Amino acid sequence: MTFSIVARSADGETWGVAVASKFLAVGSAVPAAVAGVGAIATQADANVAWKGLALAHLDEGATAPVALQRLLEEDPGYQHRQAGIVDLDGNAASHTGTECIPWAGGRTGDGYAIQGNCLAGPEVVEAMEEAWLASDATAPLQDRLVAALVAGDEAGGDRRGRQSAAIMVVREEAGYGGRDDVAVDLRVDDHAAPIEELRRLLALHELYLTASTDDEKVVVDAGLREELEAFATAAGHPDFLTWVGTENYEMRVSPELAWIDRRVLEIVRAG
Repeated sequence: MTFSIVARSADGETWGVAVASKFLAVGSAVPAAVAGVGAIATQADANVAWKGLALAHLDEGATAPVALQRLLEEDPGYQHRQAGIVDLDGNAASHTGTECIPWAGGRTGDGYAIQGNCLAGPEVVEAMEEAWLASDATAPLQDRLVAALVAGDEAGGDRRGRQSAAIMVVREEAGYGGRDDVAVDLRVDDHAAPIEELRRLLALHELYLTASTDDEKVVVDAGLREELEAFATAAGHPDFLTWVGTENYEMRVSPELAWIDRRVLEIVRAG
């Protein structure tokens, strides 16, 4: 009772899953991904063991279709399951068992697998595919995945209604401090408008957990440094970098205070 998209970025460096459902905490069951290996969504009467098994098969060199076939062969309940897999090279595979609640089905293409069950109709996955193919291939994968979710939801989504949504995106050394591959891992477990809430969280994630681009950096000269230090002192901090750490803006301010992100500077000046 879920719709999802599994995909690889056009540059072949990022993999991800986005999912929405009238189901509590869908992100706890459906998505799994490992950078340099691939990604999977397991749903319907989900066999959550498929996540680890599929990634293990992919890591051993199986393509997405081969990994999926192995899952089906090893699980007598496969006709109740649905899954989408994308591998290292962007090969995609999707399965919808005959016992999945209608409407149920999926679509695959170069670098993506889209699937859903208990949907308003085939127009849901069709809209998701159209949105994916129309999106800017150079945009961050998380933005493209969420755009597909939005399109599916607007086309009718889960026919029972809305409850939860989630997104997972992986890329080598993309995690906090570059120490793991989890670029994005956000969940909305119970909400009246879960996809909209996911979009709000994704915007916050970009601010707090994504490094500033060169275009977003403002050079800190002597005058600006004085302004920033005065702001921090007035707020009760010993110095500006302490304020930065307290507010979790480490990804948006240079450790030497050589530059500050324009958005953080706007926050400072807004008082």
